[in-house]
Amino acid sequence: MMTTSLGSSFIGGEIVSLVRETGLVAQAVLLILLTFSILSWSIILTKWSSLRRARVQSGRFLRAFRKAQRLQDVAAVAEQFNPSPLVPVFENGYGELRRQGTQNITAIQRATQIASSEELSRLERRLPWLATTGAVAPFIGLFGTVWGIIDAFHGLGNAGAATLRAVAPGISEALITTAAGLAAAIPAVIAYNQFTHRMREFGARMDDFSLELLNVIERTGTEGR
Repeated sequence: MMTTSLGSSFIGGEIVSLVRETGLVAQAVLLILLTFSILSWSIILTKWSSLRRARVQSGRFLRAFRKAQRLQDVAAVAEQFNPSPLVPVFENGYGELRRQGTQNITAIQRATQIASSEELSRLERRLPWLATTGAVAPFIGLFGTVWGIIDAFHGLGNAGAATLRAVAPGISEALITTAAGLAAAIPAVIAYNQFTHRMREFGARMDDFSLELLNVIERTGTEGR
């Protein structure tokens, strides 16, 4: 355990030392990548938590909906199941039913579709940043690497000593930005793919619930109010 700790400390110290020795351009690139990474991880953790709550509350709301005798009973307890995206779908459909006072299925269906679209937009908020990070961060890191290599060979030309020992430090410093770009991009890409899959699942669940709600309204009519 102690050997592992010492090894990690040594590697961390080496990385910090290399970062300190890099040029201003490389340090600026690393700062940009650090900003991308911090914002991405903030979005990942926040989105993961909110989607988990939405999934749990959706299951609970669906069970309550299926057990209720009347839609009015569901409406009375719907707020308890926020932030489930099914709640606004139900509230929009039920609200349209109450406003019309008649069983206009087409209008109620439009109301549920509008709510589903709005909820998907809410769930997808800030996800484009993860896609942007996954697409841009590697190229930002590559820019820092190319700039560092150019700087290293320029220094090598001035020194006049064409040896591996002379060029290796500059190359290793330059490659740090590539590693940083990948470190920022890989988690963002993985999270973006996972979250978009969850979005499709929520979209399908809201569509299924809309159909289930319409079936209940058709079966019970305005008596279910």
